[in-house]
Amino acid sequence: MSALLALLDNSLPVRVAAAGLLYVGLVGTVALVSVLAPTPERRRDARSTLSILIRWRRSK
Repeated sequence: MSALLALLDNSLPVRVAAAGLLYVGLVGTVALVSVLAPTPERRRDARSTLSILIRWRRSK
């Protein structure tokens, strides 16, 4: 029972890591589609989606 409680207490870092991996996978997939899509419209849509997912912020 104590092992289960320890696992539940440490579940936040696991969830954060899983969310990070999911995000990286999503961005990678969209980046591949933006390069390999068969039509220009799909490539353009994928690039605009990629620009939404990765917002570059300028430091002031």
